[in-house]
Amino acid sequence: MKNLEAYVEQKNAWNKIFSIKAITFPLTQANANELMNMIGSELSPENLHCDGEASISHVRSKHKQLTAVHKQLEQYCLDNWLDTPVLDY
Repeated sequence: MKNLEAYVEQKNAWNKIFSIKAITFPLTQANANELMNMIGSELSPENLHCDGEASISHVRSKHKQLTAVHKQLEQYCLDNWLDTPVLDY
């Protein structure tokens, strides 16, 4: 769950700047849904490729990282009796 925890920590750092409540473990269903929506948003082609500005190595690295977070979130949901949100991008 290392990737998932790092992702949540990164999101919480941004949330703190904007005075948004931090996401904490254990995750609620709402947290899982929110995280899956964030992952889906970041995996959208325009975001992943930074509107065509990102290098191919950056895109591959970011895709690999987000895919790992996605898989860990799915596993977390299964392990903690949460409905697994659908990744939509």
